[in-house]
Amino acid sequence: MEKKSWQLVACCAVTAVVTFAAVTIAESVLLHQITGSVTDTLRFWQTMNLVKQHYNGDIDNHALYEGAIKGMVEGVGDPYTVYLNSKDFQQLNETTSSTFGGIGVVFGKRGDEYVIISALPDNPGALAGIKSGDIIVAIDGEAVSSMNMEQVAHKIRGKVGTEVTLDLKDKTGELRKARVIRKEIKNPSVKGQFVPNTKIGYIRVSVFAESTDEDFKQEYQKLEQEGMQALLLDLRGNPGGLLTSGVGVAGMLVPKGPIVSITYKNGKTYTENSSLEKVKYPLAVLVDHGSASASEIVAGAIKDTKAGKLFGVKTFGKGSVQSVYRLGHDTGVKITIAKYYTPSGVSIHNVGIEPDVVVELPDNATKDLQMQAAVDYLKAEIAK
Repeated sequence: MEKKSWQLVACCAVTAVVTFAAVTIAESVLLHQITGSVTDTLRFWQTMNLVKQHYNGDIDNHALYEGAIKGMVEGVGDPYTVYLNSKDFQQLNETTSSTFGGIGVVFGKRGDEYVIISALPDNPGALAGIKSGDIIVAIDGEAVSSMNMEQVAHKIRGKVGTEVTLDLKDKTGELRKARVIRKEIKNPSVKGQFVPNTKIGYIRVSVFAESTDEDFKQEYQKLEQEGMQALLLDLRGNPGGLLTSGVGVAGMLVPKGPIVSITYKNGKTYTENSSLEKVKYPLAVLVDHGSASASEIVAGAIKDTKAGKLFGVKTFGKGSVQSVYRLGHDTGVKITIAKYYTPSGVSIHNVGIEPDVVVELPDNATKDLQMQAAVDYLKAEIAK
């Protein structure tokens, strides 16, 4: 009986070894398919074994694999493609609700720096003096140089009523601190009125939210009914938002034809088109370094189709599309899946859009020179 038991144990041990070997071989084959190199595959296993054998401390296998996944995702070199651990994933989900607190700023990454794209009007960040073009150096004393974009965003967000301190560097390189109390963020969407003493309609679009295209339509039609003869569209400091809303707004302004093309990794391209028979009114658009993403879709379509003229300074240059994929039940990965192209086939990503008429707006300006230039242009067009 004892002999049979020993044989059974031995048999199980051999089976376990064979099974482990089979799993290891399978993992190595899969890893080799990813790396495409025997050397890189061996380096991966060698590094893991060396850490496990020689590290003088506790080893968390889960943390090792998380680190490997994070490094792999960040290895593509795109700041908008990031791994979301359980904390990041939970916080990302919370931003879709109306309960999270923030300071009302939108930022992007240029090179190794996190740059403020826009500080939404009447929100805590703007009221604390944060401006488009400011560079985020640290948050609550922690340098952002080692953080990805989601981690920076999560450090800024937090419970309503709590304080966050941002170390900022302005365009001149001067450092300063901004202490901001988080509040529930409300993004203004569309406001319309007439430029005083004119028949020039003025519509300010602050963000492309879910209802922005419908809100824009209502303001546009209201101004039209009141005798609008030209339109001034203000997209300055607009960080973008939903593609569908941007396309909806552009569809009311540019003539029949392409608005934007979206190209995926497999080479397939999807084009959004306008059905507008002709441009109704002279059009001017205000843009700046804070105009990004969906704002650039609208501005790019207007410039390329010559539906109007752009005034201001070069836009931010965010022309990519991201999608979030769930990994298991509490982690995920956000991946850039496509790029935008303007009607002329130009990619604006990391490039931006140069306005037709460049008008700088100094920080100490007492008059809105960009708006004045656009209004003068529209008055001349009306007088023709």
